[in-house]
Amino acid sequence: MFGRKNIKIYYLNGLRKIRSFLLSTKSRELLVFCFFVFVAFCFWLLQTMNDVYQADFKIPVRLKNVPKEVVMTSELPKEIRVHVEDRGTVLLNYMLGRTFFPVSFDFQDYKDNGFHVSIPVSEVTKKVSAQLASTTKLLSVRPNVLEFIYTQGKAKKVPVAAKGRMMAGHQYYISDILLSPDSVMVYAPDSVLDFITTAYTQPVDIENITDTVSRHVHLQTVKGAKFTPSSADVKIYVDMYSEKTVEVPVTGVNFPAGKILRTFPSRVQVTFQVGLKHFKQITAEDFFIGVSYEDVVNARDNKIHLSLRRVPEFASHVHIVPEEVDYLIEQQQTGD
Repeated sequence: MFGRKNIKIYYLNGLRKIRSFLLSTKSRELLVFCFFVFVAFCFWLLQTMNDVYQADFKIPVRLKNVPKEVVMTSELPKEIRVHVEDRGTVLLNYMLGRTFFPVSFDFQDYKDNGFHVSIPVSEVTKKVSAQLASTTKLLSVRPNVLEFIYTQGKAKKVPVAAKGRMMAGHQYYISDILLSPDSVMVYAPDSVLDFITTAYTQPVDIENITDTVSRHVHLQTVKGAKFTPSSADVKIYVDMYSEKTVEVPVTGVNFPAGKILRTFPSRVQVTFQVGLKHFKQITAEDFFIGVSYEDVVNARDNKIHLSLRRVPEFASHVHIVPEEVDYLIEQQQTGD
């Protein structure tokens, strides 16, 4: 183990070796070489920085003096990108030492231009050039057109609808889709507001859903419109399919007085798929199998084809067994 005395000895030996190396002939030659390399690098850097280069810079954009009653439905971009050309030393000064001030536009200067305002690129270029050195050449500004859209109190309430491809897993089905909020306020000029009837979410694409799914989704943007709130919670509920069979009577429809339809069998089986949530709710009374007198008259043989005239909302993949039955028309005796 190292004691204090050993540590001190190692420390002094290390200092002695370092001092010997620095005072040696090889060390002096290395230091002289490094000095000349550094000087050469400085000359190369100065020469290089005097060459002309191009660079991109971002400048913030601001819109000031917006009245409280004004709702911005499509705002100016937060920044613009300028492409400039100048000597390397000037560009380096922009990068390291100089901060660009925001390019500001006064709302009051454009309030008489309508609800859709476009700021000419010449005005943007003028404000940007005021911050550049006299030797700097402004090559381009992106975007080349700045615009904003606003409204003054024009709004209406519209429902929210989910968009996308939502697929349930095998033996499941989507039983419900709930959105919160289910409606939002939309602010826009009349020319835009009249055409907005629904606020749609960004696409929600989910496959093989076997349990409740929740997503927080932003609403799709509409140019010139502002939705408040701008997002919604989407909940997708699924239920499992189950098969159920009920016996449904065959009923004659529009038969003349005194004539009754008799079928063999008189009741048939109706098999269908239904979610477990509604399994007990659906009964035989929810179905109706009707055979019209016209169908019987036009029948080509002793059998008639059966079809469902009423099916409950939550039943799917419905089929009848048997699909055809024997029949006869019974004439009832009527009193004089």
